[in-house]
Amino acid sequence: MEFKKENMKNCMYLILFTVLLYVGLQNLDVVLDFLMRIVGLFFPFLVGCGIAFVLNVPMQFIERNVFGRGKWKNTKLVRKIARPVSLVLAILVAAFVIFIVGNVVVPELGRTVMGLGRNIERGITNITIWIDENFKQDSAIAEWANSLEIEPQKMLDSVMTGLQRGVNNILSSTVTVTLGIVNTAMNFGIGFVFACYVLLQKEKLMVQIKKALYALFPKKAVKYVLHVCSLANDIFSGFVTGQCIEAVILGTMFFVTMTIFRFPYAMLVGVLIAFTALIPVFGAFIGCAVSFILIFLISPVQALLFLILFFVLQQIEGNLIYPHVVGGSVGLPSVWVLMAVTIGGSLMGVVGMLIFIPLVSVLYALFREWMYKRLKSRNIQIKD
Repeated sequence: MEFKKENMKNCMYLILFTVLLYVGLQNLDVVLDFLMRIVGLFFPFLVGCGIAFVLNVPMQFIERNVFGRGKWKNTKLVRKIARPVSLVLAILVAAFVIFIVGNVVVPELGRTVMGLGRNIERGITNITIWIDENFKQDSAIAEWANSLEIEPQKMLDSVMTGLQRGVNNILSSTVTVTLGIVNTAMNFGIGFVFACYVLLQKEKLMVQIKKALYALFPKKAVKYVLHVCSLANDIFSGFVTGQCIEAVILGTMFFVTMTIFRFPYAMLVGVLIAFTALIPVFGAFIGCAVSFILIFLISPVQALLFLILFFVLQQIEGNLIYPHVVGGSVGLPSVWVLMAVTIGGSLMGVVGMLIFIPLVSVLYALFREWMYKRLKSRNIQIKD
């Protein structure tokens, strides 16, 4: 049997890959340590890519809707200033969001924590009175409520003791913490500058990347890789945009309705649910649970009413708002969304929940393309 030169080359590559894979599996710890070092070296640039991806969404929207319309859109001056002005405005939007969180949510959360001790004591008293008033005929429940020996002061003392120990541990490692903060700030600073360069010259960078890919790899493989990247960019961008808009709408709905019906912590609950709603499927329920506990410590009746309000608004959001805002940007059936959230949360926590839905959606779209091509090549038609 005669082997062609190309076949011999492919066999050599296959043997080399098999040997490297075997050696890598035998020394998995060394390989993982090496990969972590590589990731550490490029971590600021990975952060920059993440910042660039997030800022690109509002930047594209501003550039398209502000500078891409009107008779003057093709003038030389507009073409020159459109990109940098759009980038600056996108950065200002992100800074405004951070400012709102820092000046509204954090102080409100601080006041909530400071008053939590008083609310616990008041809540226990309210619960005991409520049980005593509503279950007078059931002597067993009344006796149990009266026998509750909960001392809020001891609970607060235990918490303060734990905090003191934590402070002592932190002070003992001040140098390590300081170096970590400085390192994080440097990584973020380098990443931010890198993100600005990427966004200002993204078309030029894309051309350079395409030239390098076509020079190194076969044309057919490069076309498929570019198709996958384009699909992933569209799905991720649509998912991020839709999820953020949906979260803002849901948080605003809670703030307005809770303010109208005079629920406590209206601002805090609205912002909390808006942020947790970024986590698909389970996020809003996490925000609901935390909000229920906070309101329950003040008024058990209002806490129960809050649950009713939550489920009403959740139905409105799920059936009317979410399909129109997020729509088919992800294009993933509900069962796969649930699976993606569960697996992503198990592997990477909250970040995994956010990443895995668009990631699984890309894989789903690619598999669907391959499946339809395969069925077409075999002349098989199956009705949906």
